[in-house]
Amino acid sequence: MITTPARFAVPAFPAERYGLLADRLGGVLGSRGDVVFVQGEAIIALEALAASVGRPGLRVLVLVTSPYGDVFARWLEATGAEVRRLRSHAVGADEVAAIEADMLEAELAEHPADAVYITHGEAATGVVNPLQELAAVARAHGALVLVDAVASVGGHSLHAHEWGLDVVVAGAQKSLDGPSSLSFVSVTEAGWAAIARGSAATRGVASVLSLLDLKRGWLDAGRGALPGMPDPLSFWALDHAVDAVLAEGVDAVIERHARASALARSALRALGPHASPAPVADARASHLVTLAPVPEGASADALLDAARRLDETISPAQGAASGRFLRLNHTGARANHAAVATGVLAYAAALRRLGAGADVDAAADVLGAV
Repeated sequence: MITTPARFAVPAFPAERYGLLADRLGGVLGSRGDVVFVQGEAIIALEALAASVGRPGLRVLVLVTSPYGDVFARWLEATGAEVRRLRSHAVGADEVAAIEADMLEAELAEHPADAVYITHGEAATGVVNPLQELAAVARAHGALVLVDAVASVGGHSLHAHEWGLDVVVAGAQKSLDGPSSLSFVSVTEAGWAAIARGSAATRGVASVLSLLDLKRGWLDAGRGALPGMPDPLSFWALDHAVDAVLAEGVDAVIERHARASALARSALRALGPHASPAPVADARASHLVTLAPVPEGASADALLDAARRLDETISPAQGAASGRFLRLNHTGARANHAAVATGVLAYAAALRRLGAGADVDAAADVLGAV
């Protein structure tokens, strides 16, 4: 007799629920535009945006505050777009900085652009850019506003319609505690118009990187069953994550991340001046991760190895912060007191292990006062 091993059968995600899920995600983003799904992690959706909107002669200013800005710029350049990069300028040797509205104003006054690409939150470098102010400057100069909100949605205030964001790419794997296998994109009428004029690389042929194909194949077809072979487990997971976020309340989720960030930064400062977090300004700090410095003369790898003895979620910073900071993780379900305390005290123990001072009692007082 031939027997079949027992397997877990994932029920199909109902066709009529895709549109409802898209609408609920639009609510999380504060969007009144269309929301389409990209069946892959958010980096695929970001490349799809570049491939869809980019074209020869399109002038795009890319704001770069982590390695991901450079990656997006290179994707755009491959479409023939004319790309300029605006980088943050560090205030001091140990500062990690955001891009401010006056910097963008000066750049656009000298070099007009058809579109401005902004990464809202940076999990790589622990920075949050002032999206509302930056978008206002870009709009005042007549530029389309393209946004990477992967590391900000659910952790920072985000109002796509109110702030005039034309295209917003997001994922659920960070603050929303959802799957990394799906991403979603909010697009306004102006965004679709720009995509319709986009790169010939995705025009006239079916392409998994064509947002216009998603519009035609799903939105224009009535938002029923998705084309291709969607993974039902991923959609059930995303649906469950949105349920949980809406049950807690989007504002409450954001506030929980804000409190975790404030606590982590206060506790690090209590360890001593050599442990002060980056960026210096609290208003420019990501609510998802906190950058803890590597003391002068210490090895970042040695500090990381020592810290991970107590908290394996601590990771090295990237980009300009690489080798100079570690990242304490308080994202999603970890945006709570216990996770923050574990991260801070693991970092403090690592400092002591390497011979650097750390006022653990002062940090414990900060952590215990909450």
